[in-house]
Amino acid sequence: MAQALRPNTAGGLFATDGKPHPLQDTLLAVTLVLGITSFLTAMIDDDLHLLSSWTGLVGILTGAYGQWISVTTRERFGLILGLGASGVGFFLGMAHGGLFGGVF
Repeated sequence: MAQALRPNTAGGLFATDGKPHPLQDTLLAVTLVLGITSFLTAMIDDDLHLLSSWTGLVGILTGAYGQWISVTTRERFGLILGLGASGVGFFLGMAHGGLFGGVF
């Protein structure tokens, strides 16, 4: 056989280059959790606008920083999903009452 066997480096969940990326993986997980929380709380009840708007805002900020320092395509894909969910949750939370609940 003329070809040399090479290990499958594309099989990892987050790092496709075979190197660990702990900061990027943490930002990805935080963005996904905040995005899902923001999206679900915005869809479930209008009275949860404080939670959905704040988690959406923080999710947008962590996702933007994660995109800025991301290394692999898989990280960027997960961050885009989290950013989209955070954005939808943030804007629905703003439409239902905003960040401060009408105090300001």
